[in-house]
Amino acid sequence: MLRRQLMRMLVARGAVALAFGVLALVWPGVTALALALLFGLYALGDGLALLTGSCRREEDGTHRVAHAAGGVLGLAAGLVAIAWPGVTALALVTLIGAWAVTTGVAEIWAAARFRRGPRHQWPLLLAGAASVVAGVLLWARPDVGAVAVARVVGCYALVSGASLLAAAHRLRDAAPAARPACGARHAHHARRV
Repeated sequence: MLRRQLMRMLVARGAVALAFGVLALVWPGVTALALALLFGLYALGDGLALLTGSCRREEDGTHRVAHAAGGVLGLAAGLVAIAWPGVTALALVTLIGAWAVTTGVAEIWAAARFRRGPRHQWPLLLAGAASVVAGVLLWARPDVGAVAVARVVGCYALVSGASLLAAAHRLRDAAPAARPACGARHAHHARRV
């Protein structure tokens, strides 16, 4: 049950990230206003998926706290971007950069604590690293303009979305083999005796 919930959260976040990434790259000449609205919708979707996932998890309180914090941050960033889309480009880049770095660090931290081993950690680590790199790039050059911001954030979203979907796929593939029904075990045991 827990595995299914985690897979759903990863798939939802991955799908939202891919959709945002494609829109940001296909529409690179977007105005700062449209970029703010587009980012706001993306951050809201990602935050909602994280927050929903944190409410449904039954184990490991630290994962729940990390996902809840990321969800609240995503919702806050999304609401700010949508409520004040006419904010200056510098403020928008600072907001997106802060959100990317913070969620990336939380993703890396959660991946490092993931108990399923390195085979399952790398997609989450990649998503977190892509987020941190995008945020640092935006902070390093906040004056680059809406087209460059759309490209950086779009590339980040594609890498992050693909990584999250890969993590969900690996989690699905790691499902334990189905155990035989109780009657089948007894019948097998009776044949051996």
